[in-house]
Amino acid sequence: MTELLTKTEVSQLYSDPCWQRVIFSEFEATLDSRSRPFPCVFGVAGFRKDELRFAFLEKMDAEALAELLEAYLAEARSIGTYTSLVVFSRPGPVKNLESYRRDFWNLLDDLEALDEAPRPAEIPEALDTDHWEFCFAGEPIFVVCNTPANILRQSRRSTSFMVTFQPRWVFEGILGTDDPAMHKALATVRKRLADFDAIEPAPFLGEYGRPGNREYQQYFIDDTNEAPGCPFHALGQRSVDDKTKKGKVA
Repeated sequence: MTELLTKTEVSQLYSDPCWQRVIFSEFEATLDSRSRPFPCVFGVAGFRKDELRFAFLEKMDAEALAELLEAYLAEARSIGTYTSLVVFSRPGPVKNLESYRRDFWNLLDDLEALDEAPRPAEIPEALDTDHWEFCFAGEPIFVVCNTPANILRQSRRSTSFMVTFQPRWVFEGILGTDDPAMHKALATVRKRLADFDAIEPAPFLGEYGRPGNREYQQYFIDDTNEAPGCPFHALGQRSVDDKTKKGKVA
């Protein structure tokens, strides 16, 4: 199985020129920049505290990713308050944003189909609801996708197809139920987004659980500010074998 690596271990393992070193150097420069602060304050804190974990896959395969995610979640609470799992895939020919969007949602769909743990009772299965969140191994997880096709929205750009998994408890542990703290954090993110990207912050960025908020809209954000439609009614409703035979929902 692919290893879960700290940033120090990544530097030690991939010290020579290779795609993993190139991709990670780009990520490191982006998150650790002082002159151009990256918008996600939680991600920056996690990187500097060495609480992020990293993995590299030849391709973003659901079965390999499921093993990584299960291993990560088993130790995540012992890593630190700002932890996330960042998974990079080998760079290839750049596709259009819609292709990456389909790849991303089919990946999450396959992951939920592979997940053997029951969904937490308080998290609905229907995506188009206030409290939906992607879940795996019994944990609600906020997911972010970065692609090589994001140009205007540099905060969602990476040279490779990249997916970040951030347990929901990370936000709860930092912000608790204090609305002023939540508003302050979101205001900081929005201010940094306005400075970082060549497009205004997406108007559908919101607070989890608020009436009308849709988490799925924030997972994959393209280079427009049009709110995306719901990609599925619910994830993981068919087995991976069934999807292979019948074709996936686009």
